[in-house]
Amino acid sequence: MNAALRLSGYTAVLALVFAAAWGVGAAVGAPATAPPAAAPVASAVPHAGMGAGTAGGHAHSRGADEVDSAGLVATAAGYTFVPKLTTYRPGVPSELAFTITGSDRRPVTRFDDEHEKQMHLILVRRDSAWFQHLHPTLGPDGVWRVPLILPVPGIYRMYADFAPTGGPPLVLGTDLFAPGDFDPIAFPPSRVAQVGGYQVRLDGELVPGSPSQIFATVSRDGAAVTDLEPYLGAFGHLVALRQSDLTYLHVHPDAATPAPTDRSGPGIAFTTEVPSAGTYRLYLDFRHAGIVRTAEFTVTTREVP
Repeated sequence: MNAALRLSGYTAVLALVFAAAWGVGAAVGAPATAPPAAAPVASAVPHAGMGAGTAGGHAHSRGADEVDSAGLVATAAGYTFVPKLTTYRPGVPSELAFTITGSDRRPVTRFDDEHEKQMHLILVRRDSAWFQHLHPTLGPDGVWRVPLILPVPGIYRMYADFAPTGGPPLVLGTDLFAPGDFDPIAFPPSRVAQVGGYQVRLDGELVPGSPSQIFATVSRDGAAVTDLEPYLGAFGHLVALRQSDLTYLHVHPDAATPAPTDRSGPGIAFTTEVPSAGTYRLYLDFRHAGIVRTAEFTVTTREVP
């Protein structure tokens, strides 16, 4: 990912310090001068996946040989994101098929696992509504396939987040189209999301050009959720999109990779670095009681003196 979008991870020690300082049991809705970000029970091993991360931190840090794409282009480092179809009837169940081709224009068939999957596919309409996080299946012919519904008309941005074996981790992007009358949605600033009976609060500030600490806190029926379950090797996944051009950041928690039986909560701590001032849409995936839910937020960067 763009060097300016590099994700500055905490160490496991810092995650434990946060946990001790704030406590696991703080309830959502209380004043958030020090939001809870409970450390997972997992041992403090390096976080591996989505590009080699730092010990106990999130991933997607880029090395000197890696490419800055941020989902703004369909071709980088000799690889190209090629959908078989680009137009779909809105609201109609269909299948999305695509390839990642190499410099020889042939489909690539070997990919590394990144957070338990070889491909993370993100879709969002260009007004930043209708977010989806999908995991396609790779066939022996190099074609990725996944069920797809574009729920309403509009232009959708699609991001392929992957690491070809022997190549650099990449995020490539292209557009899909759902014909019809497009009614864009305006998203005012929001830091509290209601999703499936859960309330998720987001604390912290996004400061352009500096590591920014943000904290998500999950509650249900007014009680803190302290048994969040691992999902794809972490207790939460945070995608951030710059609203002006949909530049893509994928952020992971400031914690070691948990074991499948580990539980944590109510807080999840993240550190990221946004590239510029502006408004960002943030999408948090978390799992509880066996179900993955997505909380959405709209955050404007803090002005720097």
